[in-house]
Amino acid sequence: MSSAEPTSTELLSSLLTTIERAIIPLTRDGVSSGSKVFGAAILSRGTLAPLTVATNNERVSPLLHGEINCIQQFFTVDFPSAETRPHPRTDCVFLATHEPCSLCLSGIAWSGFREVYYLFTYEDSRDLFAIPYDIDILQEVFRVKGAETAEQMEARPLYNRSNKFFEARSFQDLVAGVEGEEEKRRWTAEIERVKGLYAGLSEVYQEGKKSGAESSSVWK
Repeated sequence: MSSAEPTSTELLSSLLTTIERAIIPLTRDGVSSGSKVFGAAILSRGTLAPLTVATNNERVSPLLHGEINCIQQFFTVDFPSAETRPHPRTDCVFLATHEPCSLCLSGIAWSGFREVYYLFTYEDSRDLFAIPYDIDILQEVFRVKGAETAEQMEARPLYNRSNKFFEARSFQDLVAGVEGEEEKRRWTAEIERVKGLYAGLSEVYQEGKKSGAESSSVWK
């Protein structure tokens, strides 16, 4: 891949491939022992090859969400030396399988990553995976109630997806940048195919919750 800005199709191809080939195998192991289905990767911005890949590790700590686990591994294991570490802001692309929660958004901002992409939205996490806590915490902790009506508050975005620290875009946002309606449909279908790979993982996680699979998180 050249040093030029990657196209939407190049990004979609690399992000989806990373999820299917690198993140999902790790997630399969994680959910079987009680961790959630969330995963993340840090990719080289120049080649779009994965540099670090990780998933939730709630068996160790409720703070080790996929994104935080990935950031920790990037800085302390894969690239412990600042001299040889790719710069988060200029050399990296951050990939989250699910739209990052408030903890992970803060971790991404503090770490310096400026380009963030996610496959599933908050609403997907709530409706498809029965995990509503991303929305709950943003609403209950960060959304300060004022003179607005309930309807006006509900209409407000949960966070600024484009801000001074980073820009967060869904895979569907990338599809909007693809030229040609046929190509848009093709990439939308590919996104749905990869999303479908998570159905079985979610079932394993939900069954684990019912059977009391070990996890240190209180939000199960």
